[in-house]
Amino acid sequence: MQELLPKAKKEFNKLQKRLRRQAGQAIADFNMIQEGDKVMVCLSGGKDSFTLLHLLMGLQKSAPVRFELVAVNLDQKQPGFPEHILPAYLTEIGVPFHILEKDTYSIVKEIIPEGKTTCGLCSRLRRGSLYGFAEEIGATKIALGHHRDDLLETLFLNLFFGGSLKAMPPKLLSDDGKNVVIRPLAYCKEKDIATFAQMMAFPIIPCNLCGSQENLQRQVIKEMLQDWDKQFPGRSETIFNALQNVAPSQLADRQLFDFVGLEAKQKAQLAQRIQLVDTLSHPA
Repeated sequence: MQELLPKAKKEFNKLQKRLRRQAGQAIADFNMIQEGDKVMVCLSGGKDSFTLLHLLMGLQKSAPVRFELVAVNLDQKQPGFPEHILPAYLTEIGVPFHILEKDTYSIVKEIIPEGKTTCGLCSRLRRGSLYGFAEEIGATKIALGHHRDDLLETLFLNLFFGGSLKAMPPKLLSDDGKNVVIRPLAYCKEKDIATFAQMMAFPIIPCNLCGSQENLQRQVIKEMLQDWDKQFPGRSETIFNALQNVAPSQLADRQLFDFVGLEAKQKAQLAQRIQLVDTLSHPA
């Protein structure tokens, strides 16, 4: 961490406490970590995963339950990837770690045409490799560094381009039922994480697989949300609150709510009311 002036140090302490409080609250709200868990922290070398690891290390010391941390980085064999940075950093801070080597870079470059979006395939390959490795090392939880902005962006990506009303859940069970994935940064804002990472001087490793890819749909959504927040401060908080305040009967998903059985429900409720009135009118 870089040396800070008194005023900057005060701001840093406030920011760190806020992020730690938000991560701790998310963990508690969704029961993310239990006694004896072995938490595999997926460390990409970006600001989010560095912040995630740092916060979990702090919470590990004060949490009411005991849990183990192990950091795992997937070396995707990108040309020019600085392989020494993460091992040196993790050794310095004393966190057990593994470097998993999988040449997903070549697969992505072979399948995706030049200039096309690579993130979808890249993330699927990365996820499959990490899920499998979690089983190998006996990890009971897989911690990812997605934050509140990621959840909101995913909501609108699915809404605008996927025709579905879903986001990233703070906690989920993988499709095969073998892994529980947690996102302790679900309540944390990206701008806070970016500021914190800068003040901590984490050895950030940029992803150069896809370049900037400014045409990504996610980037368009990100800019839309940022514009909304400038015009209407607090809008993102309101939208995020909506993710935790869902009314299935006010949507149109027939599998989520029994619209077909509404009449039967109505008759049952009317019968109950008639019976109640009759009981009150003619007590035994």
